[in-house]
Amino acid sequence: MENKKIQKRSLSFIIPVYNEEKTIKLLFEKIVTVMTEEHYEVYEVIFIDDGSQDDSWREIKKLSEEEPAHIVAIRFRKNLGKSLALGTGFQRASGDLIFTMDSDLQDDPAEIPIFIKKLDEGYDIVSGWKKKRYDPITKTMPSKLFNLVTSLAFGLKLHDFNCGFKLYKKEVVKALELYGELHRYIPVLAKELGFKISEVPVLHHPRTFGKSKYGWERYTRGFLDLLTVITITKYLERPSHLFGGLGIILGSIGSFLLLYVIILWLEGYRPVGNRPIFFFGILGVISSIQFISLGLLAELINKKSDRTGKVKNIIAEICDRKKEK
Repeated sequence: MENKKIQKRSLSFIIPVYNEEKTIKLLFEKIVTVMTEEHYEVYEVIFIDDGSQDDSWREIKKLSEEEPAHIVAIRFRKNLGKSLALGTGFQRASGDLIFTMDSDLQDDPAEIPIFIKKLDEGYDIVSGWKKKRYDPITKTMPSKLFNLVTSLAFGLKLHDFNCGFKLYKKEVVKALELYGELHRYIPVLAKELGFKISEVPVLHHPRTFGKSKYGWERYTRGFLDLLTVITITKYLERPSHLFGGLGIILGSIGSFLLLYVIILWLEGYRPVGNRPIFFFGILGVISSIQFISLGLLAELINKKSDRTGKVKNIIAEICDRKKEK
């Protein structure tokens, strides 16, 4: 009875693509194999070409012509990043359950049933955990540090936040707004919205085609995005607590320094106007006033702003054979 319930649900696969022409057809064939073995008939595979410079789009269009019932092809005019690609796929997806996968064949579609089984235990998101990775240490060590810091910062016990292999209930993806590099923090954003999250270990295959598209700059962006996520999850509804807190800290330091200078002046250590500590004290007090004022202004803007808008993406071409029929 439970299997029938699972099989009635439709699936959407969202696969961002950037210069992966050699893997697209192989990945689709692997997905079709699993869908056939598990007797899923209603599914769609949404390929999103994120401004590829090779023949990825040609491969995607060719597949969409061969398999019009199961493929949706979307193309960006230029490279906009994984977050916008996923966000576009989330808006377009029609399935009850939404899978996201990388297009480099390092994720194994054979594990799809494992994700669904875990989701049916009462979770809203199931995230993959690349327990054994086939990546160089220059990627694995920073990744471990990133996962540790993120886990501690948000109180969410996951081993691999950045794994692209994830399963979502439809209501989760429709509630997310992605931009910048926020795809790395999807579990955090979902947790703040009240969704339940779990993870399962997954096989991680060595890359056989192409090369990684990420360099060291991703870690700098990741740190800045961490600050962004902390701000929008913990202080979105109370910005005065963030700016006001900083203002109080700076004001306290500045006031202490100025009090120290006053004591020096009273004890005869003059002049005090040329001491660096005097200028640091004034700077602290002025900065405090500015931060507190900024916090109050942010509260006023927050009350007037509309936070329900969706991120708009630049789409050059959509091939959706199902709608044409």
